[in-house]
Amino acid sequence: MEPRLAAKALQAAIKDPQRPMTIADASAASGLALRDAESGLHWLTSAYRGHLRVTEDGDLVHVFPAGFTKPWETRDAIDRALAKTGRAMLGVGRFAVRAWILVVLLGYTAIFVAMLIALAFARSSGNDRDRGSGFGVVGGMFRVLGDALFWTFRPFSPLYYAPLDYGYANRGRKKQPRSRSAAEGIPFYEKVNRFVFGPETPPEDPNAMRARVVSEIRANQGRIGLADVMRVTGLPRDQADPLMARLMLDFEGSVEVADGGGIFYRFKELRRTATTEDAKGKQMPVWQRPHALEPLTGNDAGANVIVSLLNGFNLLMSAWVLEHGMTIQNMLTLFSKHPPVVMPDPSLPIALGVVPLVFSIGLFLAPAARALFRSRAKTAHARENARLSILREVLTHAPKKEPVSDEALRAAYRKEMGVEPSSKEITRRVVDLGGDVDTGPNGEIRYRFADLEAEAEALEDERAQASDEEAKLGRVVFASDR
Repeated sequence: MEPRLAAKALQAAIKDPQRPMTIADASAASGLALRDAESGLHWLTSAYRGHLRVTEDGDLVHVFPAGFTKPWETRDAIDRALAKTGRAMLGVGRFAVRAWILVVLLGYTAIFVAMLIALAFARSSGNDRDRGSGFGVVGGMFRVLGDALFWTFRPFSPLYYAPLDYGYANRGRKKQPRSRSAAEGIPFYEKVNRFVFGPETPPEDPNAMRARVVSEIRANQGRIGLADVMRVTGLPRDQADPLMARLMLDFEGSVEVADGGGIFYRFKELRRTATTEDAKGKQMPVWQRPHALEPLTGNDAGANVIVSLLNGFNLLMSAWVLEHGMTIQNMLTLFSKHPPVVMPDPSLPIALGVVPLVFSIGLFLAPAARALFRSRAKTAHARENARLSILREVLTHAPKKEPVSDEALRAAYRKEMGVEPSSKEITRRVVDLGGDVDTGPNGEIRYRFADLEAEAEALEDERAQASDEEAKLGRVVFASDR
């Protein structure tokens, strides 16, 4: 019977799923064969985050703290919805910023530069009667604007970006490869995007964690324990159990109980390899890949300075425009044949004042707001690294049947968090890893992890007895390449 169908039958037959049950209990309640009850319980353990216990006689007991319910689904669904909404809003924001960069940041910079140049010409020729209707000055202003945009985005401009996939600047010229560094390959609009929203984090491969566990299985003669899983993934114990139940179903594994009570998982089929090596090697422990805090912008200092200067210039010029009531109509009046001493219509300049002012302020506020919330993210990263440091201390000593001192756990926490942990925090971490309080010869507090000690002993014996024949393939009797 398929594990999914066996699990469905068990769900219908078991009246109190929160009571501990053996495979025999499940078989008696449902009428399923022992092998079907076993596969169904493993499926349920994976789906409902169940746990495994072992008795001193080696009997395996399945425990479902939440029964056949998923109280975490609401929380996870809310988190996924918030994350999805955040990604959607961030995507819209990124698109809007990219679309507005040319118009607002660089466009307004060019407009304001042209305005200053035109004002300078207007004042220097204030007594020149050959100005005509002023159309030439206005035309000159737009000429300067056009030149500014041209020199900003033409191929030889430092702000121009050509896709690296092509690597050629072929504007009517012979194709020649352009040498570009990694920093030069980032388009200017992306640097502004990073300035506002921060660097974009690539999504993690959903199968990466499974791949690390499978590689660790193969590197350990097809035998693995929860300590190995936690070492390479960093998952807490209550999440490592369901993961292994899922892997047993996907990779034809089995859970075994040693004479000493240690639980381990056996995956003989995963050892099959066409190479001479059993595996590529053990995976790097998760604490050697600590969570790093993302940079505020991801740009170099030069790019941030350029964006800040351009935006600051727009901010000052838009404030000047608002102070002097420089509407588009007033600008045209200023360049007429007889410019008035006082502007005839001191109305609010929307296009040249309000829009660039609000945008420039927002462009500065966005990274400032992210900097304020950065302390919260820094604390979250430090707390996760502290958890991994405690995990490192436990997994370094427990498999050797060495007690872990309370001071060692506190020191690991202090190193990452910079503050002294509370007794409640240390106790919670110890309980999560299945530890018990022990007293040393001098009365000091220390912790023992009996499950991890028994697991390590069982794995050592099992791996020593694992046959190399499990990894070998039979003789090739047909090959299409020969």
